[in-house]
Amino acid sequence: MSMAMNNDVTRILSAIERGEVLLSQNGGANWLAGDAQTGTLMTDLQNGGRTSKALRSNAVITDGNWHRIALVLDGTTRTLCVDGIVVAQDVHDGVKSAFGGLNIGCGRDLAPGAFWSGLIDDVRLYNRVVKP
Repeated sequence: MSMAMNNDVTRILSAIERGEVLLSQNGGANWLAGDAQTGTLMTDLQNGGRTSKALRSNAVITDGNWHRIALVLDGTTRTLCVDGIVVAQDVHDGVKSAFGGLNIGCGRDLAPGAFWSGLIDDVRLYNRVVKP
């Protein structure tokens, strides 16, 4: 599964710092979000095991320009990309299955404060791996 999104980054810094969510699954995970503790781009899509953890990027995307942000899952690897460049990657034994609906611009539980306050444009979901 691959996902690509363009975002109005004039609003991304404050949205990421507040932990707002770009993409999530009802009752599942926040697929692409800002980490409220570090202010970085992250995915919480995991396999559900005891050693499973979120994947965080250190990429700076708060420069006032549009960026292509992607999350790529190929069955064994989670990859975060910004403008076609890998900014975070790890080996992961699949992800936990989820059957809830897909939320664009809000968190998995629709909680206040998890709604994305920036602009989202050109969202694409693929059923195949797309190279950055």
